[in-house]
Amino acid sequence: MKTDTICGTQAVAALFTRRPDDVLRLFYTKAAREQAGPFCAIVAAARKPYRMLDAEEMAKAAGTQHHAGIVAVAKARHVAILDTANPPVGKLLLVLDGIGNPHNLGAIARSAAFFGVKALLIGEGPGHALPSDAAYRTAEGGLEYLDLYRTRDLPRVIRALEPHYRTVAATLSRDAAALADLPRDRPVALVLGNEENGISPEVAEACRRQVRIVGRGQVQSLNVAQAAAVLLAGLGAGS
Repeated sequence: MKTDTICGTQAVAALFTRRPDDVLRLFYTKAAREQAGPFCAIVAAARKPYRMLDAEEMAKAAGTQHHAGIVAVAKARHVAILDTANPPVGKLLLVLDGIGNPHNLGAIARSAAFFGVKALLIGEGPGHALPSDAAYRTAEGGLEYLDLYRTRDLPRVIRALEPHYRTVAATLSRDAAALADLPRDRPVALVLGNEENGISPEVAEACRRQVRIVGRGQVQSLNVAQAAAVLLAGLGAGS
């Protein structure tokens, strides 16, 4: 069975809130005993194991030193293939094209959940990060509050989304519209691209519009997770 290893109080709390039946076992340190108490009660009632570990054992169970004293192991979350005939409904769909760093995926998911985004579509393939232990840790629970979808043919799916969403690629092009000038009369499918190369030409061509963040300094661009937060705030995201 594939599993997710979820570290940190906020991430574990979100796991227990959103999919408690998926939790298989729980570990915690002496320092985190108080925070772990309510979760221990839940797994005990479900007759699942929980245990207090020392620092060395905890690092092994978590697979990292960055566990914040509490770790839950859960059934791996299923990421459904997007059905273009029945896409998610909402004011904003966030789409990731080639995000390769799981920490960026987690940070983007955290911002998306903070701004009330309901769904995340991930392009699937070599170099594309999918939910992982590192992504869950960085997301601080954000991934649990998003409906997750995937596709291996992002250009086709983006074209199919056009009747439901205004498809918008975030780029550095000076021909792209400034965020403030983007019409807000329809739901938006906002596409973010790879950390180094941006959105692929095929995906950019499939989008009906392009948008950019207008900066005033000397640095050309933001990290993709920072850019996601700026764009989601500017769009009003799920509000």
